[in-house]
Amino acid sequence: MHFDQRPYLMGILNITPDSFSDGGQFFDPQRAVDQALKLVEEGADILDVGGESTRPGSDAVLEEDEIKRVLPAIQAAVRYTTVPVSIDTTKAGVAKAALDAGAAMVNDVSALRFDGKMGEVVAAAGVPLVVMHMRGVPKTMQAGPIEYSDLLGEIRSFLEEALQRAADAGVEREQIIIDPGIGFGKTPEHNLTIINRIGELRALGRPVLVGPSRKAFIGKVLDKEVDQRLHGTAAAVAASVLGGAHILRVHDVGPMRDVIEVAQAISGERLPEGRS
Repeated sequence: MHFDQRPYLMGILNITPDSFSDGGQFFDPQRAVDQALKLVEEGADILDVGGESTRPGSDAVLEEDEIKRVLPAIQAAVRYTTVPVSIDTTKAGVAKAALDAGAAMVNDVSALRFDGKMGEVVAAAGVPLVVMHMRGVPKTMQAGPIEYSDLLGEIRSFLEEALQRAADAGVEREQIIIDPGIGFGKTPEHNLTIINRIGELRALGRPVLVGPSRKAFIGKVLDKEVDQRLHGTAAAVAASVLGGAHILRVHDVGPMRDVIEVAQAISGERLPEGRS
């Protein structure tokens, strides 16, 4: 991927009964496969498949159950499309099974902290790795006072440590993508600050992924439930693109494709190639 040319769109496929936005919608294997193909048809550059919810308060899933959830969709996407598939997991065993089935990227919200073998699996496969900032663990990340003395500074330090952890495991630095973790151990105001200052993370020299889709901070701003946050997500995506994000992780691929294209045109002060 050429991150210096345009932002990329990562389509979310949650094969879970309890994800905050679409839990249960694609838990049936056939519905999951159909949704995977739909996201690609709508213009996803990457398909991110996950079988364990990481919403606040969520419980862990057994490795074998997670594998059973994600493999049919991954296999179908690999068979019927040319779009790279990312496995969204913190477990090395799940990542290995997904990579063996044709996945081409690992998205680890724990930044290699939860499973000591994850770095080795990624390094052996030679695939891109997303490392994300998170305060604590999903079960408790929003519990108690959520305070930072220097929000962006602490996120940068955490991600620098993640980059080193990956390097120690043998993952090439050029293969790593960083994610500030919108909604993961942050207040709504923290999330607004991160998006407003997303360009500061580019100083780490790695592509930046932002995942604002339907998140609670949008609901707080608009006083809207999760199924009414499309336009709010569009605003957050546009702001992220203008701030310099390289990958946008979203549920609503079709509408966000338009948002990204217009935001990119504004950022570059030119029309897309071939249009006048």
